[in-house]
Amino acid sequence: MEKKRSAIIIGATSGIGRELARRLLGQGWKVGIAGRRKDRLQEIQSQFGADQVFQADMDITQPAATAALDRLLEQTGAPDLFLHVSGVGYQNPGLDEAVEMQVIQTNCDGMVRMVSHFIYFVKSSGAYGPNHKAHIAVVTSVAGTAGLGIAAAYSASKKMQSTYLSALSQLARMQQLPVIFSDIRPGFVATEILSGSHHYPLVMTVEKAGSHILRGIRRKRRVITFDWRFRALSALWRIIPRGVWERLRFIKTRN
Repeated sequence: MEKKRSAIIIGATSGIGRELARRLLGQGWKVGIAGRRKDRLQEIQSQFGADQVFQADMDITQPAATAALDRLLEQTGAPDLFLHVSGVGYQNPGLDEAVEMQVIQTNCDGMVRMVSHFIYFVKSSGAYGPNHKAHIAVVTSVAGTAGLGIAAAYSASKKMQSTYLSALSQLARMQQLPVIFSDIRPGFVATEILSGSHHYPLVMTVEKAGSHILRGIRRKRRVITFDWRFRALSALWRIIPRGVWERLRFIKTRN
């Protein structure tokens, strides 16, 4: 009998994380879900059953999150897939300090805390090897391609995440760790991050984003950018000279 595949999703209470949890559970995966809103975790567990869904409420900005992750790993065992989706993002042209720091603490500190702790688990568990590698996938953003003035901390945090994954991929090869990485770079997806009065172009549904992500994960793609419009846009952004880029205005602001 084929072993049931398993995953852990950090940030499964809403948006892309919730969609991916539902997709994998619907395909028969055993899934550990984590996030700050315990009621939403319990809702998913009630729908699919406690024998298939394991939950842990955690705040990834706090050191105690690693202990919560350990408890979740005890229940799921060594997962085939570790998905880090948790993150926040805001337009903050006024550079409100509390907002900027919340973004950095969540997207940078929290991501490093979770991913590095899971890599430590991989190295110490003995459950992984050349024929069973852990797949670590992190949802970053095309916003990390170049700095967006209306969301400075968010753009910088996503660039940091992508750079961190690149460095970890190199380190894994140096140390021959049984780990592979995927950097998931969506464009604008209709999640809570985009809620508010601002208008965003080329917005896609969470369902469509989930299909792109799972297709890329199945193919073990190192970078997953979707869709083709954002692949083209990010390629264009990379070749725009810095002096030109810094004079561009994407969205008018009052601040």
